[in-house]
Amino acid sequence: MTLSKQSKIYVAGHRGLVGSAIWANLIQRGYTHLIGRTHKELDLLDPVAVRQFFDEEQPDAVVLAAAHVGGIMANSLYRADFIYQNLQIQQNVIGESFRHHVKKLLFLGSTCIYPRMAAQPMHEEALLTSPLEYTNEPYAIAKIAGLKMCESFALQYGCDYVAVMPTNLYGPNDNFHLERSHVLPAMIRKVHLAKCLNEGDWDAVRRDLDARPVEGVDSSHSKEEILAVLNKYGITPKSVTLWGTGSPLREFLWSEDMADASVHVLLNVSFSDTYAPGTKEIRNCHINVGTGKELSIRELAEKVVAEIGFKGALLWDATKPDGTPRKLTDVSKLHSLGWHHKIDIDEGIHRLYEWYCQPAVPKD
Repeated sequence: MTLSKQSKIYVAGHRGLVGSAIWANLIQRGYTHLIGRTHKELDLLDPVAVRQFFDEEQPDAVVLAAAHVGGIMANSLYRADFIYQNLQIQQNVIGESFRHHVKKLLFLGSTCIYPRMAAQPMHEEALLTSPLEYTNEPYAIAKIAGLKMCESFALQYGCDYVAVMPTNLYGPNDNFHLERSHVLPAMIRKVHLAKCLNEGDWDAVRRDLDARPVEGVDSSHSKEEILAVLNKYGITPKSVTLWGTGSPLREFLWSEDMADASVHVLLNVSFSDTYAPGTKEIRNCHINVGTGKELSIRELAEKVVAEIGFKGALLWDATKPDGTPRKLTDVSKLHSLGWHHKIDIDEGIHRLYEWYCQPAVPKD
């Protein structure tokens, strides 16, 4: 199903890391009839509100980039929230898209859908072949349900719904909240704050905490209170302590690359392109999105330390979980559909730290 420049496209999650980049990418390509709603304007957990929104707006296409997300700690502690909220968002948005005859839908998932010990690199066919990683199992099951909804609506009703599964993402508008952020933005913030403490730059520390308070602590608190809360997260003037051993291997994709891949799929790939002609049992029609390159968490941390120029020690707390040992995507399907990444990790870290240091940093 081809979309024209006049098509009305709803981007759910248009203020998030990927959603904001998808929005900008569509604008750059001349697709200006875009619809976005903040969480305050539209609660995607509310089926009545979502139906009313679709009744009023009647979008031609939907990009479902909204999700309840977080790192290892959040996924481990708030398991019910992760499965319930994501299932509810998907049920409401995909269901109303079907009822309102949306021409095209793009669903964004995550490569955590794959088994903990999946063969590497992880091909789309690895889905549901063995147990998931325990720490993020509820979130992964929700995302599997979402991609299976897309697949099932396409097979039963002929809907042009396609699911993409990105690897670890990072980029502008990332979440740097120490209690909820993913590994790379958390590293950048921790090392940045440690460097500021190391150099005695309390003005920079207070600016950072005003932009993103940690457990309610901001610039109005005393130095002792600030040092205490930062120490709780492994940040001191002389060292930064990170979770785990540093040994897991991870793949990282710049969010604007993910946006470009998403828009490429939205505009150029139909559901029928996601499986081989003549396939009897059509499944695993989702598309991995990544770089096909990996590095260890320790190597990543060393790159961050070098970029920021922190002179202290980098320490590891092996009592904390590492998560899945390795998560590398097989991106051969994506390449065959005509898209390759552009930003590699060194350039990405440099760009993200530059963005983080901009004066007008949005609050979380």
